[in-house]
Amino acid sequence: MHLDVQDLKNFYYRTNLGRVAQRAVREQVAAFWFPAKGETVVGFGFAVPLLRPFLPDARRVVALMPGPQGVMHWPAGQPNVAVLCEETLWPLQSGQADKLIVLHGLETSENPSALLEECWRVLAPGGRALFVVPNRAGLWSRRDRTPYGFGRPYSLGQLEAQLKAHNFSPERHLAALFAAPSEKRFWLKLARVMEVFGRKVSGRFAGGVIMVEATKQVYAPRPRGKAVKLRAPIAAGRPAPAGAVGQGLRRIGGSE
Repeated sequence: MHLDVQDLKNFYYRTNLGRVAQRAVREQVAAFWFPAKGETVVGFGFAVPLLRPFLPDARRVVALMPGPQGVMHWPAGQPNVAVLCEETLWPLQSGQADKLIVLHGLETSENPSALLEECWRVLAPGGRALFVVPNRAGLWSRRDRTPYGFGRPYSLGQLEAQLKAHNFSPERHLAALFAAPSEKRFWLKLARVMEVFGRKVSGRFAGGVIMVEATKQVYAPRPRGKAVKLRAPIAAGRPAPAGAVGQGLRRIGGSE
């Protein structure tokens, strides 16, 4: 079940903990890709907190938001690039996205297989997708006061296996949100230190979210048939005399 867009907006833009989460995940996105000059960048779910750094250089930025979640105008004070769409039917041409970010989309989807098929369709050959999901072993997935406490959390192995099953090739992974999911002032002050320390200690187990970068697998078309070279027939264990095969065919043709 998707969260409501107003709840997501209030968390990321109205709470101190949301700002901490936004900064921590966005910095790890920059470790994967930055900048995206002249490219088409697409976000699905509620990916707008991660898309803003791409606005100045990207050729096009599109923020897709599923119908059950709702949509909002984004970015504030600029022409809107947010679009309300069906979860598994995006208003984009096949192969249009050079970069794709999915945040609060996969773990809350009612049909993750169909969603991944749509991600594969929209991603360009050679393009890269980044899937951000709650870490099953992290603290954030156990607190339903944040958006990361809803939906199905993943382990790294589960996420990579699901991506491989839908013709994605996982390339790299990182973790984020090593800070405690608490609004208390003490933990908020330590958030930055914990984030830096956590990245040095573990890129997989301790973070609140797992981030996997994957590429689109495109297989070369196979030829439908292959020419087969026929040999001359063998009579009584010996090769037929040169020209015998052709003469026999002429005699058969003459009898018709």
